[in-house]
Amino acid sequence: MNRKATALDVAKLAGVSRSAVSLVLNGRGNGNVASSSQQRIRDAAAALNYSPNRIALSLRNQQSGVIGIVSDQVVTSPFDGNIIAGADAVARSQGFVTLVMDTESDITRDESAVETLLDRQVDALMYVTVGLRPLHVPQNMARVPSILANCFDDRPDAGVPAVIPDEVRGGREATEHLMSLGHRDIAFLAGDSLTPAAPRRIDGYRTAFAAAGLPVDEDRVRQVGWDTDTGFHGAMKLLDGVQPGNRPTAILCANDRLAIGVVLACYRLGLDVPQDVSVMGYDDEFRIASTMVPALTTMALPLREMGAEAMTALLAEVAASPNERHDDGASTSGVNAAEVASSAATSMVRCQLVVRNSTGPVPAGR
Repeated sequence: MNRKATALDVAKLAGVSRSAVSLVLNGRGNGNVASSSQQRIRDAAAALNYSPNRIALSLRNQQSGVIGIVSDQVVTSPFDGNIIAGADAVARSQGFVTLVMDTESDITRDESAVETLLDRQVDALMYVTVGLRPLHVPQNMARVPSILANCFDDRPDAGVPAVIPDEVRGGREATEHLMSLGHRDIAFLAGDSLTPAAPRRIDGYRTAFAAAGLPVDEDRVRQVGWDTDTGFHGAMKLLDGVQPGNRPTAILCANDRLAIGVVLACYRLGLDVPQDVSVMGYDDEFRIASTMVPALTTMALPLREMGAEAMTALLAEVAASPNERHDDGASTSGVNAAEVASSAATSMVRCQLVVRNSTGPVPAGR
């Protein structure tokens, strides 16, 4: 059987010292090894299919190379899994692996899930949720560098940094897209106030109207729920029996399932989408928005981008504060991990407009 390549083999092939190989492959080459030598080392390692021994490395730098992720129901639901995918891709690119635990939305399991990951000597923690919401952050997350994705700390002093979608901007840009097509009578079917996403998207809608110098017709803003049937019934109330000159020319929905219900209501009433009524969703839900007939124009939640940005920030914190894990939450450097995290502000990630076939110019005469 062929012998597994060693760091010395890489050093010989690259024409450098073994210590230079160690520095480069352990992420400490910049400032210590010439850039040309770094590239030769990486090329030699790739040619020999060599990777550092993670166990030996963890013993040297007192890091496990593992990032713990707790989710409320991301793993067990069909939504928002791309947050973890984005985070995992960044972790793997930097030589880390992720270990995920899902609490199935049982908040009594939060502390124990974090404790289980801490027992596995994770270097840092991320908490990920399905849908934007405030989170009562488990206290034991303060024992290592931590970050939140798609949720935010419910404490007034915001002890843990967060990466969340910019929902206000998303609602504004969705409305502006419809306005760019000539629409002014735009209804908004929102979800409910149990999640911060709906009020923030409505705020964006109002911001767009204010920027255009137009009043908001409050009767056009309705919080109906999040599912297809509530979208259908909400649209029927807006459209059924209403003369063409009095019905909205566009309906903006707080998610794609609502938008599907609106399209179904239009079909029930013999209205064409988008010739008679433009319909716009939100989320760009996988295998729904793009495969709907007509394909939905929507605002895509930046799920993968949020996960990637959160993991990038978290690994930067790990690199900046090595050996920060402490069973009592205290640091040998005199800085608590939560105090380090609290200096980071909440990061907003932009939602992207995806234009498809369900929106079009305002009908003639409107």
